[in-house]
Amino acid sequence: MPTVEEVEEALANVIDPELGLDFVELGLIYGVEIQGGDVHVTFTLTTPGCPIGPQVTEQIEEFVGELPDVDAVESTMTFTPPWSPDRMSEDAKFALGF
Repeated sequence: MPTVEEVEEALANVIDPELGLDFVELGLIYGVEIQGGDVHVTFTLTTPGCPIGPQVTEQIEEFVGELPDVDAVESTMTFTPPWSPDRMSEDAKFALGF
């Protein structure tokens, strides 16, 4: 069974093309749930109108699905609560000048 840490490490490969930073550092991953070999990732985008949602879903499924012992990957996009820069890591805030 994969760990949350392993899933988050895989999710670090999902990059926001406009900002050039990964979804974990940007605070766009809201949750990871694991039941056996099934992984569910809840994520958001920086804005509801952002057009990369389908691309992000595909990348989440691809990168997490490559982990050993992962049988299925499901992702859900949410905008509740809305994303804000407060959710970013300190490294991401520094890189973006916050």
